[in-house]
Amino acid sequence: MKLILTCEHAGNNIPDTYKKHFNNEAVLKTHRGYDLGALDIFQYLQPLADASYFSETSRLLVELNRSLFNKQLFSEFSNSLPKNEQSEILNTYYFPYRTEIEYKIAAYIKSKQQVLHLSIHSFTPNLNGNERKADIGLLYDSRRKKEQEFCKQFKAELLKQDPNLNVRFNYPYLGKADGFTTFLRKQFSTNYLGIEIEVNQKFVVNNSTNIHHALFNTITILKSINHHF
Repeated sequence: MKLILTCEHAGNNIPDTYKKHFNNEAVLKTHRGYDLGALDIFQYLQPLADASYFSETSRLLVELNRSLFNKQLFSEFSNSLPKNEQSEILNTYYFPYRTEIEYKIAAYIKSKQQVLHLSIHSFTPNLNGNERKADIGLLYDSRRKKEQEFCKQFKAELLKQDPNLNVRFNYPYLGKADGFTTFLRKQFSTNYLGIEIEVNQKFVVNNSTNIHHALFNTITILKSINHHF
């Protein structure tokens, strides 16, 4: 089994060329600009991965975790840019990131390897006045039984590491909603599992977390027992 680790919202960087369009710099420091703590978790887990990829370009420039047809692909800051500038953004930041990962998965599968793709994210504890009641969310497509079974194993092992964690499936988002793993499932109908790990940002202090030990140990165990899906 090959483990691919990704982090689409690792940072809130805006390239100099486009900074003039972001007059509200404060928003870049919020959960809208990036996934706080996600890069810290990603880097801690990175030694476990056979291949790993992350982007520190802010999702407010272009949303790497959305398909081209999605209205959230460009934010209110970049949506009004001329089409040629949007195309340049896609060709510079969007396509290279997603295509490299897709090609790596294709190469592994072509060589008869099983691929487990863990996409690391975090979520704000409160959204629009509503409290998110989970510590960790495991997002998968419930129609894919192997992803469902893997997440059941993941939750069971994670609770062995820390019984006090509140781990929920397909929360605070649905795993089958538009996202990078959803796109990749369509490209690879077999030998690919795409799981998004969502960590509550209440664990984040100074953009780092204290929850990565439990995740590291859990993934280590699951890698050792899941040779075939």
